[in-house]
Amino acid sequence: MTMGMVEPIRRRSLHDELVGRLREMIIEGHLAPGEKLSEQALGDLFHVSRTPLREALKVLATEGLIDIRPNRGASVAALTIADLDEAFPIMGALEALSGELACRNATDQQIERAQALHRQMVEKYEAGALSAYFKLNERIHEIILEAAGNRTLEKMQHGLAGRVRRARYMANMSPARWEQAVDEHEEIIAAFAARDGKRLGQILKRHLANKLEAVKVALAG
Repeated sequence: MTMGMVEPIRRRSLHDELVGRLREMIIEGHLAPGEKLSEQALGDLFHVSRTPLREALKVLATEGLIDIRPNRGASVAALTIADLDEAFPIMGALEALSGELACRNATDQQIERAQALHRQMVEKYEAGALSAYFKLNERIHEIILEAAGNRTLEKMQHGLAGRVRRARYMANMSPARWEQAVDEHEEIIAAFAARDGKRLGQILKRHLANKLEAVKVALAG
């Protein structure tokens, strides 16, 4: 009985780790749009068999990061402006809802943690450390989503988040947009600390809409 309980946990851990590693490789551009994915090569890279690899690819296909076609295998999905126009409004609505729920359900510790991360993020902005800035930025949004306390919402948001993050990595942030994004985060943290759910929802939705416009400009150029 004990062994039967342990084995599924190990499999799930491997599955989650594999999905996460592949997702990061796609989002950060290590696997290029349109690139065909070799199960043999990826299996050798991660030292896994084809079964968990195929399961991971199916998950990423549901997130829109991978295309799987019969008899043609898997390849990294292209990211088009049409895709972004479709995904971002939905993500904006989900972000707005997460903000409203977070203000209602967050602990004081979660708010304080978001404030501390924001201060660190501003320091990275002032230092011009874009990669470190992005990681702190993402963590703040994760805390707000966690604070919302809604598993269904969290699952839906994670299903679209990959495309949003990938778009961000593909488009260089201009100095003007970076400054605007930091100002928007000042508003986000202030509304979160005040537990003003309606305002936080509106700011998060506008923040994502502005990000979409910046990405579209960069991709078009």
